[in-house]
Amino acid sequence: MQSIDIIEIVAAIAALLVAIIGHEIMHGWVAYKYGDNTAKDAGRLSINPIGHIDPIGSILVPASMYFIPMLLGMGSGFLFGWAKPVPVNTQTVINNGGYNAAMQVSLAGIVYNFSLAIFSSIILVSMPQATEADSLIYIAVYIFVLKLLLINVVLGVFNLLPIPQFDGAHFIMYLSLKYRFNKIAEFFYKAEPYGMVIVIIILMTPIKDYILYAPIQMVLKLLLS
Repeated sequence: MQSIDIIEIVAAIAALLVAIIGHEIMHGWVAYKYGDNTAKDAGRLSINPIGHIDPIGSILVPASMYFIPMLLGMGSGFLFGWAKPVPVNTQTVINNGGYNAAMQVSLAGIVYNFSLAIFSSIILVSMPQATEADSLIYIAVYIFVLKLLLINVVLGVFNLLPIPQFDGAHFIMYLSLKYRFNKIAEFFYKAEPYGMVIVIIILMTPIKDYILYAPIQMVLKLLLS
């Protein structure tokens, strides 16, 4: 493999870890602000990646989605993954801050991802585009910032979707409970076991072009304009 290929792979892995680990830590950190020590006591507010890596979501799924298209000659693939969910005692959060606090916990990871995407886009547009004439260090930094932008936009958009088990659905659940739309909250709660099935259907069918790729492209265009 060429040096640029190795740099791209390493940069993609590093950017993914920064995105997914920070996403989970933010859930635990906001919950901690509302008196929930669950994540802190479990050592999950640490940036040490070892405690956050999920064998399937952090390794198997990203590797499959990234490398299989490369092996098929289709270029680098769509990089997506997740870390181990940070444990949160939602009842403690609600007792101390109400459903508004629970909604803030739900959106904390998304806010982190979009904030990091904005920060990355500001850096990226201020950097001259890397070429093969540049040093490997500059190329590595440029690719890392680019991957950081792309991955955080993907995660931010994906988690906004109202898919059971994911942040968008959790937000709708607590919003529904706040305004006593209990049937809606009950629907999302009962649908949680099917969340990963829905994810697979989205990623493996043309549905993703409309509900995932289109909004991702729109956000990227906005950030880079």
